[in-house]
Amino acid sequence: MSYRGKRAFDIAIAVPALILTAPLQLLTGLSIRLAMGRPVLFRQERAGLDGKPFTLIKFRTMKQPQGAVDQLTDAERVTSVGSVLRVTSLDELPTLWNVLKGDMSIVGPRPLLLQYASRYTPYEARRLEAKPGITGLAQVSGRNGLSWSERFEMDVQYVDDASLSWDVKILSMTLWQVLRHEGVSPSDGLTMPEFIGSMPEGKDHFPI
Repeated sequence: MSYRGKRAFDIAIAVPALILTAPLQLLTGLSIRLAMGRPVLFRQERAGLDGKPFTLIKFRTMKQPQGAVDQLTDAERVTSVGSVLRVTSLDELPTLWNVLKGDMSIVGPRPLLLQYASRYTPYEARRLEAKPGITGLAQVSGRNGLSWSERFEMDVQYVDDASLSWDVKILSMTLWQVLRHEGVSPSDGLTMPEFIGSMPEGKDHFPI
């Protein structure tokens, strides 16, 4: 999946955004350092275009998994500072570097854990035909309030119908949702439940 000018669109948004948010990112990083210590950034391997792995970069919002913290759920590990970062979507700002590097796009299916790719049905795996995005159709249609099947259906719809005009519309809707703090968390917690797959037993999943 591609449309002419998508990479140019990504760079045209990512470069000014990085420059404009540099002071805010510096203050955010300092706040994390003072409240939670090191590391300031969260790095995790995610599935990119065609399922190829890349390292996602975000601001850290959780306590480090060590000692008694290992027994906590993800929702319990989110700190007060981290909760504010998530609600305001400030934790996503470093991801602009992933866009600049070419690992991601501004708009596309959200990058999920690498191990999820092997659990996709062939239909669900079509979301990997596009570079993952900072925002996407699913994010402006309910974000984490959607079920996995609903998210994947919208991801595939984006892959089939992507265009510059649609990217501009989705980005505009995203900015509005961020300002209203809508759909940041699912109804029953701060993080989405693990995706365990929906392929019937005995059928082939997406190979990685």
